[in-house]
Amino acid sequence: MATDDSNAEAAPAAVSAGSETDTHATNASQKLGLVYRCKKCRRIVASDDNIVLHERGKGQESFKWKKRSGGAIEKTPTAVECSSIFVEPMKWMQTVQEGFVGEKLLCMGCNARLGSFNWAGMQCNCGAWVNPAFQLHKSRLDECPI
Repeated sequence: MATDDSNAEAAPAAVSAGSETDTHATNASQKLGLVYRCKKCRRIVASDDNIVLHERGKGQESFKWKKRSGGAIEKTPTAVECSSIFVEPMKWMQTVQEGFVGEKLLCMGCNARLGSFNWAGMQCNCGAWVNPAFQLHKSRLDECPI
């Protein structure tokens, strides 16, 4: 019977050690940031530090009648994930440096279109209005941990 007690004591110790390791791994992953890269040439275009956060809009209710899907507005709005990120203006954005009010944002390395900007603002697909807007489409970027 003594061996059963020793196994019972060893098992919780192993479980607690495993949970400490999991907690440590979770804390380490929270400290790491994300870097956004162009999908074509893998050049870094933004990081977590450059992202401009915005409050989620009212979804379909925020768009003009002709832009709504369906025609009738749902009474229970579904949470839509934003399909793009908004960043602060950066040096690689050549059209911003040239003084345009609104234009496409092209990758400096491969000239691929990554998004667009407008100093007057733009509407996110969640319905929120971001002003000024430097929008990068997530479909054109890779999210990579640092």
